[in-house]
Amino acid sequence: MAEAGEGTAMDCVYKNPKEGVENRIQDLLQRMTVEEKIGQMTQIHRAVSSAAVIKDFFVGSVCNSAGKSGNKDVLSEDWAEMIDGFQTAALETRLAIPIIYGLDAVHGNNKFYGTTIFPHNIGLGATRDYDLARRIGSATALEVRASGAHWVFAPCVAVCKDPRWGRCLESYSEDTDVVCNMTSIVSGLQGSPPEGHPAGYPFLAGRNNVVACAKHFVGDGGTETGKNEGDTVASYEDLERIHMAPYLKCLAQGVSAVMPSYSRWNGRKLHGDRFLLTEILKDKLGFKGCLVSDWSGIDKMGEPRGSNYRECVEAAVNAGIDMVMVPYKYEKFISELTSLVQSGEIPMSRINDAVERILRMKFTAGLFEHPFSDRSLLKFVGCKEHREIAREAVRKSLVLLKKGKDSEKPFLPLDRNAKRVLVAGTHADDLGFQCGGWSKTWQGQSGQITIGTTVLDAVKAIVGAETEVVHKKTPSEETLSEKDFSYAIVVVGEAPYAESRGDDPEPSIHFDGAEVVRLVAEKIPTVAILMTGRPVVLEPTMLEKVEALVAAWLPGTEGDGVADVVFGDYDFTGKLPMSWFRTTEQLPMNPEADSYDPLFPLGFGLNCRKE
Repeated sequence: MAEAGEGTAMDCVYKNPKEGVENRIQDLLQRMTVEEKIGQMTQIHRAVSSAAVIKDFFVGSVCNSAGKSGNKDVLSEDWAEMIDGFQTAALETRLAIPIIYGLDAVHGNNKFYGTTIFPHNIGLGATRDYDLARRIGSATALEVRASGAHWVFAPCVAVCKDPRWGRCLESYSEDTDVVCNMTSIVSGLQGSPPEGHPAGYPFLAGRNNVVACAKHFVGDGGTETGKNEGDTVASYEDLERIHMAPYLKCLAQGVSAVMPSYSRWNGRKLHGDRFLLTEILKDKLGFKGCLVSDWSGIDKMGEPRGSNYRECVEAAVNAGIDMVMVPYKYEKFISELTSLVQSGEIPMSRINDAVERILRMKFTAGLFEHPFSDRSLLKFVGCKEHREIAREAVRKSLVLLKKGKDSEKPFLPLDRNAKRVLVAGTHADDLGFQCGGWSKTWQGQSGQITIGTTVLDAVKAIVGAETEVVHKKTPSEETLSEKDFSYAIVVVGEAPYAESRGDDPEPSIHFDGAEVVRLVAEKIPTVAILMTGRPVVLEPTMLEKVEALVAAWLPGTEGDGVADVVFGDYDFTGKLPMSWFRTTEQLPMNPEADSYDPLFPLGFGLNCRKE
């Protein structure tokens, strides 16, 4: 062990910000022991992290989970305090290498109370607005930085080919071109690299930006029957053309990290696929950043899970994974990796390459110069400007699927001075349902999970002073037989979910929502608003009975955006990011196929303008 405090003087190349990044990496690398290098490759969960653990194991990164139900509200300032505590410990180690802290901010900094929650990616794909995606990235970066974190495990650039997949909501589209264009969010999160920046080399503009991570490499959206963590059966040419193309766009913007998929390609687990991770991503495409495993990615390689752990560590690291999201059993991971290095099963050259990439990410992120959080950014959390961007995103994401039974008498926009209106459905006044999964908790939950506006709130705010708004989640026969409702707004959809729990062989409207729509629409002229993470089964009778039908996806905290469009302050501009199937027997759908016969095709979307 070298003396504590080695290299405190500025003659240390790695501590000198005026030196080039590559010089700093090499200077630091040659000072590091094997223990310190393996520590850098280890990412642990905050629950097992402490000053002692960080110092004793030279831990390189800390992360948190997306949250369990029943958790109390988490505040950005408390997180910043906690992360700064971890950082203080890291800076007290011999070489004072800062930790990098990562979290899932997949539609805003979604774990924290009072943050701006943007529409899920499926809704953003409906906007086709690439500058909007960039602005959402910038806003998210500020709110994440306010919580003390440096790194987001986003964006998901999956091309979802089957809506039965539980992560369909995290995909911008089934169309590769749309996904490629929406990767502009990377330049929002990290900042835009200067002209001539080498593709594949990590970039970060400054302290108001975060390290982005493109995921899940590669083919996660193409698994058979949309099974999460399943098998994508495809030729290399199709894998490259359909699923890999968005990664090229991310690399061109200097994305700093990539996360491999839990899924398989032609039976081979991505976490251990050296051909795709090293020969293609690193060597052919020139990615110079950090390849970080998914949560417990090594454990999931074993069948049954967690078995043959040593072999899985060897396979993953030799395949090209640089940092492992352990996240809990770090002593076991460090011990196995150390033993594999000592035995020569993992060559020292592979360890050095991994650590170079981790250090490159940390140096380009400015962590050595600015390791601590900036509390002045707390004013941006859930600020008016960010909520306005989210509201704009909601407006632009809405897809009008039906606009009235009688083309001569358009039903939309709704009359805001109507005498009496009914607002109904499970999703009309439930902010948690409106945000979906990955909101406060991993799976999402019902209720007032954070600060935001439901559709009911928005309707009440936009209608005239004389208009009576009646809210009934499930209206009774008695309510429906009242004759003086001008119209009804019925908001229904899916219960929240994430990942495998969202896999559904028959995606549909939950809580008998279709029946509620049908019952209301039989008595009162109705606009049905769907809040789902994907196209779902639409019963022909429901479709027939409603005057108008809107796909609102999972809009997030700003329900006002729905009222803005339904009441005519703005027109509908959203276009379907996915083909809307008639029956699940048609899945997966291919717009190029002769047999393509959707209920609504990819790119469909009406507006209210008179033709």
